[in-house]
Amino acid sequence: MRHAAITGWGMAVPDRVLTNADLERMVETSDEWIVGRTGIKERRIVGPGDSTTSLATAASRLALDRAGITADELDLIIVGTCTPDQFLVSQACLVQAELGGNAGAFDLGAACSGFVYALATGSQFIQSGLYRRVLVVGVDTLTRFVDYADRTTCILFGDGAGAVVLEATDEQRGLLSTVLGADGAGHKHLYIPGWGALVPESAELFPEYRPYLQMNGQEVFRFAVRVMGDAAAEAVEKAGLTFADIDMLIPHQANLRIIDAAARRLDLPRDKVWVNVDRYGNTSAASIPIALCEAEAAGRLHEGANVVFVAFGGGLSWAAGAVRWGTAGVCRDAACRDGSRKPEAGTTGTGEREPGRL
Repeated sequence: MRHAAITGWGMAVPDRVLTNADLERMVETSDEWIVGRTGIKERRIVGPGDSTTSLATAASRLALDRAGITADELDLIIVGTCTPDQFLVSQACLVQAELGGNAGAFDLGAACSGFVYALATGSQFIQSGLYRRVLVVGVDTLTRFVDYADRTTCILFGDGAGAVVLEATDEQRGLLSTVLGADGAGHKHLYIPGWGALVPESAELFPEYRPYLQMNGQEVFRFAVRVMGDAAAEAVEKAGLTFADIDMLIPHQANLRIIDAAARRLDLPRDKVWVNVDRYGNTSAASIPIALCEAEAAGRLHEGANVVFVAFGGGLSWAAGAVRWGTAGVCRDAACRDGSRKPEAGTTGTGEREPGRL
């Protein structure tokens, strides 16, 4: 069976840091209140020179460099985002314009679950045999839609981007299982009013908060605690694994209490759960790929490691997947990159054995 290994990864966040101390000067809140309820200490915020396109492009270039390929070698670009820079032109096309090449390009909208949805979609293009190399990006700049007079939402969100390159391999690497779900009736609990055609833009129809993100925090929290643990457990089971087989849980970074609840559901110790919500806040579709990049940089991922991604978001949506980390069997020279030959099983295509392979 053909698989889609993750061979490259990259992340990008804005330079501007917004701390809890900064927020104390902007709205009635405190560092103690924010940390106690969310675990967040600071977040990155887009500045005048930043955009969804600039962050996605920066992360993508790092991922391509890590994979050792160019944009010309990509077959497809999929961007998971709910905050595109334009509404007619897909965000993926804007990224492709910056990277170069002529890969197919489209967006996928599943809010904070967007990266896992996009990863599942990109993997299927490779597993089907249609494509060999796919770039998957999770990026959002939700702070553009945050009301900094609303202390219940402005403390939560940050901006960023993360990207991975998927490449074909006959070895069991990449996404082993996928769980996707949604409860559309809950859409009213997390949304931005006044955008789209369902309700025309008119000052008479909208309150003053019209362009700002609205969230029913209690309902979203209850929903997230339930689906994060259940979806992650289902992904582990569908992959034919047990909780004892899991080396790392990389959850959507929305709230530390939600992350802890998911870890307890999987009976995972804290050292097997990657957490960076304290430094970035909720970066929506970017949170899992950003966390993935940091976990790899810290040496926490090794060839053959079993990793679980799990997220929830607007919709209300949820997504999870079990991933086998590593690049065994992926082409690493020109002869197999163009399809003229396959790499020997257990190698990278150069003839060199992967670590741990006999």
